[in-house]
Amino acid sequence: MDDLSPSDLKVILHSKRANLYYLEYCRVLQKDGRVLYLTEASKENLYFNIPIANTTVILLGNGTSITQAAMRMLAQAGVLVGFCGGGGTPLYMGNEIEWFTPQNEYRPTEYLQGWMGFWFDDDKRLAAAKTFQNARIDFLKHVWQKDRDLKTEGFNFDDKAIQSALDTFFTRTEKATNSQELLLTEAQLTKVLYKYAANATQNEGFKRQHESSRTVDIGKANDFLNHGNYLAYGLAACTLWVLGIPHGFAVMHGKTRRGALVFDIADLIKDALVLPWAFICAKENATEQEFRQQILQVFTDHKAMDFMFEQVKKVALQSLTEQQIDAIENNQLGEQL
Repeated sequence: MDDLSPSDLKVILHSKRANLYYLEYCRVLQKDGRVLYLTEASKENLYFNIPIANTTVILLGNGTSITQAAMRMLAQAGVLVGFCGGGGTPLYMGNEIEWFTPQNEYRPTEYLQGWMGFWFDDDKRLAAAKTFQNARIDFLKHVWQKDRDLKTEGFNFDDKAIQSALDTFFTRTEKATNSQELLLTEAQLTKVLYKYAANATQNEGFKRQHESSRTVDIGKANDFLNHGNYLAYGLAACTLWVLGIPHGFAVMHGKTRRGALVFDIADLIKDALVLPWAFICAKENATEQEFRQQILQVFTDHKAMDFMFEQVKKVALQSLTEQQIDAIENNQLGEQL
């Protein structure tokens, strides 16, 4: 079989790709035109293929290395690579993940231009933040009402506690006059969701800890929340890279944080997907790998990355006419195919 050319590796749109990898204690290399990771067994070395044309993000954890040739192929396929701490979760505010985005001078410009068209206006930036906040609740409603497994575990979107918290959330979001008020409102809602999830999974006494112990269920839920959040950050970073929008142009998490827009976009899916499954998997005493497999599967089942693309493009192109948006969409689709 002939080796694939770089152009052949881009036939799958990023929003439709299925794979996100976390690797540890292995070496990533290029061999015979493929990207592999090598692990050391007791008697032999084991090679495993990475389907780079269908991969969005690779997280490299403890004990990993990667060759220049492998990085070249990953860049050609448009795969983001990040170095992180153990379990995919760097120390909260202790160190940060460093994303290596593929070198490509032909990123689209329309979305960045649209983003810059409103970003320097405080009122318009606040309106964009409110749009994202409302979208995250729409996604939460969609997922929790549709997912049978979540219903079986006791996650009911129509529960009085959830609806009461949402009433307060919508009222305060509408009245917010700056991003700090939005962040406070978001934190209050998330606190309610944590309590609801803890009660649904009999995780009594849960307290959110970003640097948690793994010796008890409370710690395991925190570990899974951290782990799942960083997987969501990977999808968000990939979405922004594909659309050509730098990570520093946040609308809510603060203009002084270099990667803050990644957090804004990841928030679209974290409450709906990461939060409940972190608690469910902790209750089931799942391993880190089992949780990761579960969360990546629900990302795919509920088309999390599609939703991210949809919302970011909607905000970026909000000032354009439908004809202009259609022209941009058709042009971008043609370039990626």
